[in-house]
Amino acid sequence: MSFDWTAITAALPELLEGLELTILIAIAGLIGGTIVGVLTAIGLNYGNWLVAAPAQAYVAFIRGTPIVVQVMFVYFALPIMLGIRLSSTSAAIITLIVNSGAYTAEIVRGALDSVPVGLREAGLAMGLSFRKVLAYVIAPIAFRRALPAMGNQVVAVVKDTSIFLVIGVGELTRRGQEIMSENFRAVEIWTAVALIYLVVISLLAFSLRVIERRSRLP
Repeated sequence: MSFDWTAITAALPELLEGLELTILIAIAGLIGGTIVGVLTAIGLNYGNWLVAAPAQAYVAFIRGTPIVVQVMFVYFALPIMLGIRLSSTSAAIITLIVNSGAYTAEIVRGALDSVPVGLREAGLAMGLSFRKVLAYVIAPIAFRRALPAMGNQVVAVVKDTSIFLVIGVGELTRRGQEIMSENFRAVEIWTAVALIYLVVISLLAFSLRVIERRSRLP
């Protein structure tokens, strides 16, 4: 069987629609996951046991279970337990926020731990409140140290969106699967899907490296 480029050109508009949804889900998951992760990390590092214990349990549970199991639970079990209805896209975003939040929490926690304790003590000795020390002394240094790992997390989140085809989300991989089932051009369609992912993630990785270099301390 010869490679048919026309199969790719014909499928490209629909694949790009799937890519658009992939990017929207990834952005929502990253924004929500970052907020959840930062708050969880602060609770782990500076909260009392009433805050730290649930945070530790959350991180351990999410990191110890596959994301495909998590999305199945959110999409099928959670609506039954709470008596609500979720669209597949909403379930995907919630799952990505919860999953990304746990991994981001560990990244931020490690970055916060890497900041010398003396800096915090110096800020407190100058009469600054703990919140100001955290915001203006610890956070800028921790941010720079967390950037490389956060870059990897961003890339992982984009790729994780492909898992949501199992609940029918019309992202890039799902669109490729649907097109392939119609024209039976598996080689061409999956090649196109792989190349689209490769281009997007390569551009993303390059942008993150530029940000990382510009954020380094002199």
